[in-house]
Amino acid sequence: MPYLVAFLAAACVVLWATPTVKAVGLRSGRVDLPDERKIHSKPMVRLGGVSIFAGNLVALLLLWGSGSFGGLRPEQEYELWGVTIGGVLFFLIGLADDLFKLSATVKLLLQFVVAAAAWGVGVRIEFVGLPILGLWQFPVVLSLVVTLLWLVGMANAINFMDGLDGLAAGVSGIAAVVMLVVTLLLDRPAAAMIAAALAGGSLGFLRYNFNPAQIFMGDGGAYFLGFTLAGIGVIGVAKVAATLAVILPFCILAVPILDMSTVILERLSLGQSPFQPDKRHLHHRLLKAGLSQRLSVMFIYALTLWVGSLALVLAGLPSGGTYLLGATLILAVIGFGARRYRFHVPEKPGGPQDLSATPHIQETTLRNPAPQHRDPHS
Repeated sequence: MPYLVAFLAAACVVLWATPTVKAVGLRSGRVDLPDERKIHSKPMVRLGGVSIFAGNLVALLLLWGSGSFGGLRPEQEYELWGVTIGGVLFFLIGLADDLFKLSATVKLLLQFVVAAAAWGVGVRIEFVGLPILGLWQFPVVLSLVVTLLWLVGMANAINFMDGLDGLAAGVSGIAAVVMLVVTLLLDRPAAAMIAAALAGGSLGFLRYNFNPAQIFMGDGGAYFLGFTLAGIGVIGVAKVAATLAVILPFCILAVPILDMSTVILERLSLGQSPFQPDKRHLHHRLLKAGLSQRLSVMFIYALTLWVGSLALVLAGLPSGGTYLLGATLILAVIGFGARRYRFHVPEKPGGPQDLSATPHIQETTLRNPAPQHRDPHS
């Protein structure tokens, strides 16, 4: 019951608050302006993360006030506060960037400081369980390094994914639902409640963020979602002394992890800064291949659902194989539909790179001049 309360409370707050946040953003001029690298063609409010954050905060306060977090051991309370307060601080870092344009160096420095504080209160990856070898305890320094890379890396990975309407919110929502199921399976109720609230907030935000988007989540929303997902993965999954448990968060979040890793490695191989904006992300490649924005987003949703279902199998969920089969069918259907779309839509001069090369994109561009999200670090 508390999980449903958390989900619905977060979703309702987001649905109620987002129009207000949008109105305030328009009046104050806090908008993302179009440029030659961005796809949207009119100023878009980029403060939607405020409503996502508010929804999650209200949901968790409701649960806290009702005693749903009672019975936790002191160290578990510290972990819970580490994820919650860490999420608040990551949100504030992103919000400051949305409002005042912080440099990449300043943002990274602040993120590592917050992540180190979270590690200090118990949000730690301390061991890995492997078949045959059993549990391998990390030295303290290695635990710190691995945890910082995980927390900061995931916050930025979700931000990197925030390049098309509804992409980051949908991927985060799917991942949060899978985290909810896995943490319940592993008997980690506190982490499960955070996951439920995060799922409600993310999926509720899609009402205003799916193509054609009315508002963007901004860095504040992306950093909050990424850090909180990473934190849930640590306190709800990675701390379980079970073989392969520490692998599950990486599996659930494989799509944003691989996307960010591939792009950063490509940039470094070309002698570029890892923060140099470009169009090498998976969603850019799908658009370049001729898919519409919606098909690109749905395909990445399906990929996220598939790896999440694989994680359920690895976690030992009795019906995990059925979910994996269903996710495979969904991925196959969307992939087949994307292939048909790609080869049945006539290209205009400029080929598939021209976003007006498909009737869908041309229509959404004319009727809704801001169908696609900016990609702040891609």
